[in-house]
Amino acid sequence: MAEQPHLDDETLAFAERVFDLARHGNADELAPLLQAGLPANLRNSNGDSLLMLAAYNGHLEAARLILQHGGDPELANQRCQTPLAGVIFKGDTAMIDLLLEQGADVNGCPEGGKPPLMYAAMFDRSDILQRLLQAGADPTATDGEGNTALKLAMAMGATDAVALLKGQLKH
Repeated sequence: MAEQPHLDDETLAFAERVFDLARHGNADELAPLLQAGLPANLRNSNGDSLLMLAAYNGHLEAARLILQHGGDPELANQRCQTPLAGVIFKGDTAMIDLLLEQGADVNGCPEGGKPPLMYAAMFDRSDILQRLLQAGADPTATDGEGNTALKLAMAMGATDAVALLKGQLKH
C-alpha cells in the first residue's frame, strides 16, 4: 500500500474550508475553486464527497454546481451510502429529483450498501418510495445480506411502505 503524502497545516485548513463551503452550500465561493481545478470528487476522512455534503445538507445550488463540475452521484462514503441514499434519509424531494436528473442510479448499490429504495422503505417515506419506483427502482432488489425493501420496511414497522411495496409486488 502506498504511503499517503504528508499534508501541512495550511493544506489541511484549506481542505477543511472547502468541505465547510459544500456543507453550508456556499456555491459562490465553491464555483471559482472548481473552475480553477479543485477536484469535484474530493472526499473528507469519512469518505463524504463535496456532493454528499452539499446534498445531505439541502443545498441545491451547491449540489448542482458540483455535479456540473463532474461530481459523481454514485460516490459512496465509508458508510456505503451514496448521496441519493443520504438525501432519502433527510426526505429532501427536490434534491432527490436533482440527483436523479443528473445521473444518480435509482438502483445503485455500492458494495456493502443498500439500494436507495431500501432507505425510503426503512424510514417509511412513501412519497419518496413512489418517486423512486416511478424512476425505475426495482422493488425486488436485494442487498448483500439478501434483504429486500419490503423485508426491511416490515422489520422497521414502516406500515405505509409495507402497504405500498406489497401493492407494487402484486403487479
